[in-house]
Amino acid sequence: MDLSVNQQALAYLASAVLFILGLKGLTHPATARRGNLYGMLGMLIAIVATLVGREVQAYGFIIAGLAGGAVIGGIVAMRIQMTAMPQLVAALHSFVGLAAVLVGIGTFFHKQANGLLNPVLMGEISAGVVIGAITFTGSVIAFGKLQGLLSGAPVKFAGQHLLNALIGLATIALAVHFAMTGNLLSLFLMTLLALVIGVTLIIPIGGADMPVVISMLNSYSGWAAAATGFTLHNNLLIIVGALVGCSGAILSFIMCKAMNRSIINVVFGGFGSDGGSADSAGAQAAEKGVKSAAIEDAVYWMEDAGKVIIVPGYGMAVAQAQHALKELMELLAQRGVEVKFAIHPVAGRMPGHMNVLLAEADIPYDQVLEMDEINSEFPSTDVVLVVGANDVVNPAAKEDPTSPIYGMPILEAGRARQVYFLKRSMRPGYSGVDNLLFYQDNTYLVFGDAKDTIEGMNTALKGGGH
Repeated sequence: MDLSVNQQALAYLASAVLFILGLKGLTHPATARRGNLYGMLGMLIAIVATLVGREVQAYGFIIAGLAGGAVIGGIVAMRIQMTAMPQLVAALHSFVGLAAVLVGIGTFFHKQANGLLNPVLMGEISAGVVIGAITFTGSVIAFGKLQGLLSGAPVKFAGQHLLNALIGLATIALAVHFAMTGNLLSLFLMTLLALVIGVTLIIPIGGADMPVVISMLNSYSGWAAAATGFTLHNNLLIIVGALVGCSGAILSFIMCKAMNRSIINVVFGGFGSDGGSADSAGAQAAEKGVKSAAIEDAVYWMEDAGKVIIVPGYGMAVAQAQHALKELMELLAQRGVEVKFAIHPVAGRMPGHMNVLLAEADIPYDQVLEMDEINSEFPSTDVVLVVGANDVVNPAAKEDPTSPIYGMPILEAGRARQVYFLKRSMRPGYSGVDNLLFYQDNTYLVFGDAKDTIEGMNTALKGGGH
């Protein structure tokens, strides 16, 4: 069955509406599942409408690609750990970028062979190839940093910004020349330089800015898809690309605002470095004057508290401690303790990372509060339990003008009566900045794996060890 042009347009319109509803649903954890379902249904309609359209002449390679992709995607989805979700997102962004490059180059050769090239089409190809190439290599570098294959520290060298500017100008000049002449050498050099820019833009960005990088690359992938839509004269691809591009750009802006940093600073700056050894945590703590505590000490304070606020971070994701936290919350609630979760916008390594993990453990949404909602409650809180977070509660952001994170709004955990940090070691956070909260009189560190420590707390609360 072949769809007419009008029927296909209606199907694409329905898909676009579902994508918009999907984005709307993803704005809140309570509606995120529904948003995902809307997006999946929209994509299904789009794929079917494209496959039965008149422009498709043969299905051999299409079926092979769909089958191969479905198998790979299914295996990855079943095996991926939540801790690896940020690098998976980065990898998927790289695929979108690479696809835009390949489609652009393939379209050029196809249209050239049929004598259908024109400056407008070649301009569209230029945009898709350049944005796609930057997205591809930039996402590969982000994946390497998140996976630990590359250092999370920023890579900087003298004249870096000037070099990026020169490469950028050369890329634009080549893109314009290609659009005007269809010169194959210009296409090759333009693609090569765009691939280089993707690397040089991301390597100077430090670990603390990685959530912004992920959302920024998401925006790039959307614009690459939109440019490809113009090349292929596919209206739905243009709409979807624009939705992704705009939403990613808005999210990047929101993330930068939450960190009190300009997006230009993030794109061309970067801070932080790996630091600290994970060995002899207790000895390092004693040498620095940091007070350590046992599980029983934290339990003693929490079980008699009026209010406990839990601050999750990437360490919770690594330990997969969210389900143990759910049980801790329930045990404390049975004792009449009010328990809330405080989420910083950049906690973890991608936007919404902590919200996803807490939702996975079925922690009620009304007990999960954002930074602006919860900060006023810390002074009236008896105990703050920090689970693997670091930079997002570091007072250096407010007190130390020389700190690279100075100016970033934080969760003001230090204003509570008692603060207990669950940490493996004295190693600083992803930004590599020492945490001043460790040295406050009301702060104690409980060393060990977060999941094991929380399970120990649960056992003590049940009466098995307290």
